[in-house]
Amino acid sequence: PHSAGPHPTPDPHAPQIRRAAGLIAAAVHYKRQLDEESLPPVTQRGQALTMEQNKYLFSTTRIPGEVQDSVRSPYSPSWPGPSGARHIVVLFHGRMFRLEVIGPDAVPHSLEDLESGLRAVLKSGAEPAGPGASVGHLTTMARAEWAATRQSLLDCHPRNADLLDDVETSLFHLCLDDLAPTGELEACDALLHGDSGNRWFDKAVSLVVFRDGRAGINVEHCELDGTTILSFTDALLGTPAEEQSRLSGAAGQGQPALIELEFGLSDDLRTQVVDAARAFAQYADATATTAVALDDFGTSDAKALGVSPDAFVQLAYQLAHQRAKGRLGATYESIATREWRRGRTEAMRVVTPEIVEFVRTFQDPSGDPADRRAAVRAAAAAHVARAKECKAGRAPEQHLWELQLIQKRRGAELGVTEEPSLFRTPGWTTMRDDYLSTSSAPSTHIQYFGFGSTSSRCIGVAYVLLPDRFHLYLSTPEPVAGQMRAFAAELRTAVGELRELLADEER
Repeated sequence: PHSAGPHPTPDPHAPQIRRAAGLIAAAVHYKRQLDEESLPPVTQRGQALTMEQNKYLFSTTRIPGEVQDSVRSPYSPSWPGPSGARHIVVLFHGRMFRLEVIGPDAVPHSLEDLESGLRAVLKSGAEPAGPGASVGHLTTMARAEWAATRQSLLDCHPRNADLLDDVETSLFHLCLDDLAPTGELEACDALLHGDSGNRWFDKAVSLVVFRDGRAGINVEHCELDGTTILSFTDALLGTPAEEQSRLSGAAGQGQPALIELEFGLSDDLRTQVVDAARAFAQYADATATTAVALDDFGTSDAKALGVSPDAFVQLAYQLAHQRAKGRLGATYESIATREWRRGRTEAMRVVTPEIVEFVRTFQDPSGDPADRRAAVRAAAAAHVARAKECKAGRAPEQHLWELQLIQKRRGAELGVTEEPSLFRTPGWTTMRDDYLSTSSAPSTHIQYFGFGSTSSRCIGVAYVLLPDRFHLYLSTPEPVAGQMRAFAAELRTAVGELRELLADEER
């Protein structure tokens, strides 16, 4: 008899390395298609949509300003045409590394090369950054403060300008989190904020990969909206990584060039880093979140009941909010306006007179089922009509809001020293005071997505509504966490009630 040798110890980071390399390869392939303008036009029901935002997926960074922020990106007067950057920035243990993902001859590195480079990052960054060294924390500061601190960073050491240039021109960021989330909520929270020392929140796109290989994306919103990110995500995940690498023309070139970005920091800057880290951690702790999964309901069910799926869930939100908070409140839903050149989004105001009547009939214990069904149909029809108006650019809120902001920023030079009276009217101030801020991400490649709430009493409602499932990630300030959890519970009940009521009609 012979004894077998010891079993090799499995590499705990293998899933993370493999997944991260695949995402890098897919993203590089997507950029190559954008540069060559070979991506087919985006259309929706035969209508061409603007692809302007694709300019801001790669090598784009928000730059803090004392009065107003700016954006550093390719396809701009100071940086014409596509980005020629060949590197990404990888963050691990609060340390930052510049990793070349495209070779000197513009040939992308192979998957094997990328895995080798990422292993070198894990080895170099095995020791977490010391206190005050993770400069990414500074991106969580109030914008004007961060603008001043960024200038201090540039002034502190001559090499910092080059390091910031590496950060800001990198194709995108890859955050390797030394975390294997215990559940979906922990994963969602880590993607929403995570350890701010392992993020650079001003970067347009940061791919986040956990130790167990699960992954997500954190996006800076000022130039990118959800529909563009959905197209990008679907492209990353819709084709196997090996095929993406092959299509990009990748070739083995050896381990990619790697250098750590070590900023020269004064004691004052280190103190600011520590203070920013502490303040942001407190802010995250003061934000309550919850994940809701309805895996027995989806768009197929709503359609079978003869109702627009989005109208169905928005009606359920209003009924749940009335029951959880005792009132209806201003509700925002993001509607893409990409039928227009450089179109972004419109703020759809969900609470119509028909929705008010729908909620009233459901809250009346003696309500007749036929009256309730009629109220549901009327409210759903009003919702669909308003959404179409918003999509077609026939809703004025975002335009008016921008005029309000222009007056605040430039009123003196434009000769409009007093805020127009419209913006002080009860109608405007009530409409702008969100109780629910809602947005959907309908992609089979996304389990959950999320964002913060917009006020001290608002619930952020980020939902993924697909044929066979309905997933939500909710966020709100901690003082009203109980109301958010009550809303989540009431939402399940409301969806069930609506289904039962409309199913009875179908029988």
